[in-house]
Amino acid sequence: MKKIFIPIALVAVALLATNCSNEFIEVAPTENIAEADLLTIYNNNDGAKSFVTAIYSNALSFSASSFSWNGLTSMTSDDADKGSDPGDSGTDKDKCDALTLDATSLSVQEVFETNYQGISKANIALNYLPRLDKADAAVVARLTGEVKFLRALMYFNLVRCYGGVPIVDHVPVPSSAADTDMTLIRKSKEEVYKFIETDLLAAIAALPEKSGYAISDLGRATKGAAHALLAKVYLYQGNWQGVKDQCAAVNGYNLVADYATIWREVGEDSVESIFEIRGYGGNPSQGIEGYMVSQGARGTSGWGWGFNTPTTSLANSYEAGDVRRDATIVFAGETMWDGRVVSPLVANPRYNEKAYVSNTKETFNGDWETTKNIRVLRYAEVLLMQAEAANESGTGDVTGPLNKVRNRAGLAKTIATGQVALRAAIRAERRHELAFEHDRWFDIVRTGQAKSAMAADGKTFVEGKHELFPIPQKFITQADGKATQNPGY
Repeated sequence: MKKIFIPIALVAVALLATNCSNEFIEVAPTENIAEADLLTIYNNNDGAKSFVTAIYSNALSFSASSFSWNGLTSMTSDDADKGSDPGDSGTDKDKCDALTLDATSLSVQEVFETNYQGISKANIALNYLPRLDKADAAVVARLTGEVKFLRALMYFNLVRCYGGVPIVDHVPVPSSAADTDMTLIRKSKEEVYKFIETDLLAAIAALPEKSGYAISDLGRATKGAAHALLAKVYLYQGNWQGVKDQCAAVNGYNLVADYATIWREVGEDSVESIFEIRGYGGNPSQGIEGYMVSQGARGTSGWGWGFNTPTTSLANSYEAGDVRRDATIVFAGETMWDGRVVSPLVANPRYNEKAYVSNTKETFNGDWETTKNIRVLRYAEVLLMQAEAANESGTGDVTGPLNKVRNRAGLAKTIATGQVALRAAIRAERRHELAFEHDRWFDIVRTGQAKSAMAADGKTFVEGKHELFPIPQKFITQADGKATQNPGY
């Protein structure tokens, strides 16, 4: 197959080994396999699962969930600074921080490409799964639901970052002019959202609830995850009734009692967790590349590179008594929950505690791929989406779900009354509840707060430009006139 552009087609399929108890995460080397042999070798339940696990594994890369993703979703916002040493640009993380990214910036390119690489794997899976006639039909149907959930999640990442993008919904045929256009012509933002919704509705119909999975399949996409993601998709479009309906369908979840435990290993796959990107720090390790070390404290007593550091603005924005402040921020000079002493001489005054992996040694243990799972969807956000939808629509319970989140944080019930005051209260809760969970930048953009929030952080947000990141120049060049750049770039 001729390779038009990295997101478009794969010559080989990443297939998985199943040689340990954590087979859901173990990934074998990429293989070149003739199609006839592939349909023979992988025509069984384990073979069917391998196509889908290749998609999950895509999220483990440094570009997908770590450095570049942090750059676009966090360092751009008023919650985070670049961090590290002043002279270390992190390739372009200084540009993320200053809102000076351009079409050649590596973070812009890597996030675009890595999501399309995952979408390509999803399309390969959707091509082969129906042809595996010796695999159990029920397993294939469920796996197809997982694929559509994962493809929807990747398109949600893309549309929030870049606006309208090409909708590649099947493996392209190189000789097809229509398929070439499919890979190069941007669809509208509205068309992308509609495509996401269609995938998620199909996933909802096919997936079991979390309780329907065996322990060996823990972490796979569930019906609840698809409902929660669809609620979030509707949230970004202001479809308040859709948000209410989907949130109401998220069943079997609750808040954990101790907010601080959510990001610790003990908090993985908790009753609050709806979907996580899973890391496995065994031998061989299949963790999320560089997630912890790139954000770890830098310098004396440190354990990492020191990027993506909490701002003074975030640290000062919490109400007195809010337990989320200390659970979110590592402060220079503190003794952490596991006994680690952080020197007051580290390079930056604050670091992201949600990225921290406990290590009782005083130095980083060198594990590039750590056990850290990234929480993608949590029940607390479902509650906050319910509150926002009720407030914006003027119908439904606003303060009930809002106060559940506040009370868990050690705060009293909100004193806000009226739509305007409650809107501000809900936005503040989202900031504090979801800090460093890749939502703040998108939240201030979608709610129209970006210009004022960034001005307060000493940065200039240009309306009509900074709502979107640039389309990578590499793609624009290869599109050869079939795709246009976002405004302002």
